[in-house]
Amino acid sequence: MNSNLTQLLQQLNSTLHLTSQQLKSIEIQELALLKHLPDSVSQSSYFIPVNIFVFVLLTLGLTYVFIYRKVSPDNDKPIKFEWATPDEAKPHWKGKRLYPTGVRASEDPSMIQCYCPATGQFLGKFKAFAPEDIDNAIRESQIAQKEWKKTTFSQRKKVLRTLNEYIANNQEGIARVACRDSGKTMIDASMGEILVTLEKLNWILKNGEKALKVSSRPGPANILMQYKKAEVRYEPLGVVGALVSWNYPFHNLMGPLLASIFTGNAIVIKCSENVYWSSQWFIGLAKMALKVCGHDENLVQLVCAWPEDADYFTSHESLSHLTFIGSKPVAHKVLEAASKSLTPVVVELGGKDSIIVCDDVKDVEAISSIILRGTFQSAGQNCIGIERVIAMPKAYDQLVQILSHRVQELRLGSDIDQLEDIDMGAIITDARFDAMEKLVEDAVSKGARLLSGGKRYLHPNYPQGHYFQPTLLIDVTSDMDIAQNEVFGPILTMMKVDDVEEAIRVTNDTPYGLGSSIFSRSFKTADYIANNIESGNVAINDFATFYVCQLPFGGVKKSGYGKFGGEEGLQGLCVAKSVCYDRFSFINTQIPKPLDYPIANEKKAWKFVTALNKCGYHNSKWEKVKSLFQLARNAN
Repeated sequence: MNSNLTQLLQQLNSTLHLTSQQLKSIEIQELALLKHLPDSVSQSSYFIPVNIFVFVLLTLGLTYVFIYRKVSPDNDKPIKFEWATPDEAKPHWKGKRLYPTGVRASEDPSMIQCYCPATGQFLGKFKAFAPEDIDNAIRESQIAQKEWKKTTFSQRKKVLRTLNEYIANNQEGIARVACRDSGKTMIDASMGEILVTLEKLNWILKNGEKALKVSSRPGPANILMQYKKAEVRYEPLGVVGALVSWNYPFHNLMGPLLASIFTGNAIVIKCSENVYWSSQWFIGLAKMALKVCGHDENLVQLVCAWPEDADYFTSHESLSHLTFIGSKPVAHKVLEAASKSLTPVVVELGGKDSIIVCDDVKDVEAISSIILRGTFQSAGQNCIGIERVIAMPKAYDQLVQILSHRVQELRLGSDIDQLEDIDMGAIITDARFDAMEKLVEDAVSKGARLLSGGKRYLHPNYPQGHYFQPTLLIDVTSDMDIAQNEVFGPILTMMKVDDVEEAIRVTNDTPYGLGSSIFSRSFKTADYIANNIESGNVAINDFATFYVCQLPFGGVKKSGYGKFGGEEGLQGLCVAKSVCYDRFSFINTQIPKPLDYPIANEKKAWKFVTALNKCGYHNSKWEKVKSLFQLARNAN
């Protein structure tokens, strides 16, 4: 401690000396300027106080910074740790390629076979969880949560800061693991996995404690009960579960994990069998952060079961809450299973998100870049990706001209294996390629024009990989199947509308309502559209930034219900315990004599309670006053 303090004082002295030298230099310059001022301006009264003020301000600021960093308690400070990147994610890794590819091992159906969808390279075989394995995972998390729920926010923040520092300092390793298991590009992994996770993490660090503080409420409206105070306290639920999709293996796992442990819960995450390899590494990262901070790593658990065993997890009585991220058909099964144990579920499903482009936009080229990023990031496998471009005539024609060239230039491949630049990666599986091609064929048969792509792509370097051509389909109308069904792939569909009202009608003409973007130079126009479209999330003159802003995230209609993210997301993982108590110890509730059992006089008791209700709730002040006298007359 003495050596640290000595070092601190030496640093302060060095900094102040440097500041003093700089101020002397400034003073010399000021003196030179003084020669050009009138004699009536006093040098000492004008310039010297400024120097003193700046010097004192800098000294105080620097002192605060140094003392805060060096002398503040270590409770919140992150702990450095090592978590090695697996060999399969390192550069120049050579793994055997599977043919045919598939997640079920043909020789042993109980084993999950993991492989890279971009190259077909084998990543390993892992035993799927059986019901007894799920029981064990939940039991271990229950034990850990009993101690974790007693931790302070400061202790929880330390774990989050430890994770934050590791993620920020090891972005390449994390991105490469996500790319290897999902087939996306490094840029897509950085934006869709790392950036959004760091944002959520830092938002919770900055705002989470405030969101969960005791919430004081107004209390009773009855003036006779103003002696009561009322509040809501947010307490941990216990063990919560999350069923997360494969499209963002790092972020979809870390998002619910961060929110759950900050709220004092344990969490058991069921990942997709398609990304079990990477999910094990990601959960190990979270476990290590807990461990180095002195907590039980069993607080967070990962399970991966085949669909036929998944119902056992979703119906488990020990889970207090479920978050489901996935498709509508699977959601029906999840909700049916969860209903057996009456477990509440937040359901985040797919979307048919639109971007509405008005004719008054000033930079169509810039908007085309947003459309490309929103459509083709992660090969279109994005729940809030752009599924429909709805544009008015002038903007539509300009966008078609620009996009028809830009889409054709997109390059496919595995950028963690190739030396050349890659724009778009692989699809997680080729199971939906037939359906995607049929959607395109149906649209063309009904009058749409196919300008690019529309079919699966056999990559010359990675024939075992799952690739679909970047597709541009224009003149799409609402009666086409592709305008009504979620594609979840790299197909850019464009729809022309005449005016704002038609744009609103076309946007709302789907079963989904997850997200939308609106571009207009007029905020009044954009705001009008935002108020009239059926969507859970809207970005005006931007794309999907409602998610980065940590607003409550969720859709309407067939896009699900409930919210995660932001204040509401944290509070939703808590028991909202309602508590009331007396403001003053000498005033409290007592049963009035006319109402005390056994009731001595029912008529008198009735007059008393009617007067009580009038006094507390009547619109007329005079009636309230009169009721006070009636209460007094019938009080005994």
